[in-house]
Amino acid sequence: MARRPSPSQRLLTAARWPVGVGLTSWRYLWRLTPVDRWEWSGSQHDDAAPELPPGVSLEDLQRPEDGAGALVHRLYRVRIRGSPLGSDELVSRLGDDLNEVAPSEFARFEKVHGQQGELQAGDEYVVRMPGPWDGPVRVVERTPCSFRLATLAGHLEAGQIEFRVRSRDRALEFTIESWARSGDRLSDLLYSHLRLAKEVQLHMWTSVLERIVELSRGHRHGPLAIVTRRIAAEGERSEGEGERGEGDGQHERGKPSDRRARRALVQLEGRSLNFDPDARHLFTPDNGWHLDDMTRPLPGEPSGPPVEDGSWQIVRQLMLDYQVADPHLVRATYRHGAPLAGRDMLLEIRYRGLRLHVGVRVGDVYDETRTVDGRDARVFGWGYRTLEGHFEQGELHYEVWKWLDTGAVEFRLHGFSRVADSGPLLLRMGYRLIGRRNQLDFYRRACRRVAQFAQAQLELERSSGG
Repeated sequence: MARRPSPSQRLLTAARWPVGVGLTSWRYLWRLTPVDRWEWSGSQHDDAAPELPPGVSLEDLQRPEDGAGALVHRLYRVRIRGSPLGSDELVSRLGDDLNEVAPSEFARFEKVHGQQGELQAGDEYVVRMPGPWDGPVRVVERTPCSFRLATLAGHLEAGQIEFRVRSRDRALEFTIESWARSGDRLSDLLYSHLRLAKEVQLHMWTSVLERIVELSRGHRHGPLAIVTRRIAAEGERSEGEGERGEGDGQHERGKPSDRRARRALVQLEGRSLNFDPDARHLFTPDNGWHLDDMTRPLPGEPSGPPVEDGSWQIVRQLMLDYQVADPHLVRATYRHGAPLAGRDMLLEIRYRGLRLHVGVRVGDVYDETRTVDGRDARVFGWGYRTLEGHFEQGELHYEVWKWLDTGAVEFRLHGFSRVADSGPLLLRMGYRLIGRRNQLDFYRRACRRVAQFAQAQLELERSSGG
């Protein structure tokens, strides 16, 4: 059977377009299912698509390297309690008829190659959607508790998607995990810039999760979890990602503003601090200094030293990559090849359309065990200090703590600051008027962002674990 639909099928698809999109949009707006949703920048090492199984036909496959734009690694998960089905039984029921969980007003699966009945490796389907967006796919792997599809030529995306279920803690965890780029530049425009396809896709797969709960004859336990990690295309900068500076051994193409930022970074090398860090006895509220301490609980771990891939290690890496700051408020340019201690960073502070560039320098970096009130804690942290030309002066420390007796993990932020004695007068006046309020907002967002990142990363770790 040909993948290309017949004229009558095309006419039916076109007729469904306004009704399907309208109904889908209505349901999206009135969705009541709670969803935990996180979006972060990713890395090629952690977020690349898995290798194809041996013996898979490569004919017409549309792999991520064949696509356009950013690589998006996305995970959708629902936890189900009270289902009479086992993991393999649920996957078998799903494989018998994919349309049982597909949102029929928007998409239907049609098998075009392979025997009718439960899906097997080598089967091919076309996902019929309103408009010109039919999506051909091939089953590249089938196990008792999972199956994986790869996109074929003509699909909106280039990549793979896997459906799997695991029994864990007296519940079923059903996960949909995808690794894909846009199939071409037009698809990338719809997804990355107009955001239309992105939100429709999100609605589609969350609808599938809801229908899988119904298929299992159980009930949803907790909110749906959606994690997105995005690897920027060449010459593009991901939100939350520190821009590499010159001298890190990599050639980068960037916008002129990015190149100017890298040149400004070089100029920081000759600047001194705009305060004396040895005069700490003078850093008091009476002298105009603000002293700040914030603590945010993170997902806990078993007692003892930090565990591999636990929240302490996750946040430690987040701090090393300087993804602590909300990129809508602050972005950083720095040399990735330079040691963290002594690293110069050019911060771009964003406020109501303004872009203010200031310099800081990393001072102490520490990874140690501390004893506080008779309790031991493993602490990793580092702090940066303001340089000449900054409208603020002071020092800010980021730390992740793990209490070894209980396994409790915390993110801590503490520092001291005040308006600078020198630097651009207008910026210093602005800081006196509104700077403190925005500074505290930045601190709160940083604490919240770290906690959300740790939870999102742990969701991905659960996905890759046994």
